[in-house]
Amino acid sequence: MTLNEMRTNRYWVIGGTKVVASHIHKCVKCCCLRRPAEEQKMADLPEDRVEPSPPFADCGMGCFGLFIVKDGRKQHKKYGLLFTCMCYRAVHIEMLRDMSTDCFINSLRCFIAIRGSVLQFRSDQGSNFVGARNEFQEALRELDTERIQVFLAEHQCEFVMNPPYASHTGGVWERQVRTIRSVLSSLLLQSSGRLDSASLRTFLYEVMAIVNSRPLTVEMLNDPTSPEPLTPNHLLTMKTSLALPPPGKFVKEDLYIRKRWRRVQYLAE
Repeated sequence: MTLNEMRTNRYWVIGGTKVVASHIHKCVKCCCLRRPAEEQKMADLPEDRVEPSPPFADCGMGCFGLFIVKDGRKQHKKYGLLFTCMCYRAVHIEMLRDMSTDCFINSLRCFIAIRGSVLQFRSDQGSNFVGARNEFQEALRELDTERIQVFLAEHQCEFVMNPPYASHTGGVWERQVRTIRSVLSSLLLQSSGRLDSASLRTFLYEVMAIVNSRPLTVEMLNDPTSPEPLTPNHLLTMKTSLALPPPGKFVKEDLYIRKRWRRVQYLAE
């Protein structure tokens, strides 16, 4: 268009196409208006995402909630604590009474007692996570024997925390939180105010089993001759069959009866 306007006004520039392109390229406003869209650059995955390791040897963790439960006549706030395996993409859920450091450490010990030792934890810089890391470091400094202190420092788990206000760097566990919340949010609306603490804990474990039954790949789902898709439960339990629910027929009316286990099973189904 610029070259055409010049020729319309009776000017003929030698090598005009190159001259006009060079002039427009040096114009700051034209560069801002005509530049192509930027492409997102993906950083390299951390080593614990691509190297084979035992289940839950390297974990990412995050909190989600809140959930309102009713124990007796009082309502209480509860939260969920998610652990996800960086290698096998399996999840483990524990219930938190509150967001304090003490409650987190107790839930962390429950997780380690069930899943075994962990080499590395990744998380954001939540106050409960930072407080737990500081308490563990302080406990190591309290040991008198240097040999025991060096051994624990080499074999205890390491806390790796994301930069502040950078939740996007924890997409490994944030994506699993979204999967769990999409299940919980829709189902708990049906039983608002009807779950107690024990029922919520059982329901969280049911959700954990459901999420761990998802296929790790979708490449062969449409092929009828393909083998059974691999799921995190296959790697955790080494069993091809899933645990069957309790016998019985669970209907919507179970939400209003006094048998709380039937409420949980109806919601889980």
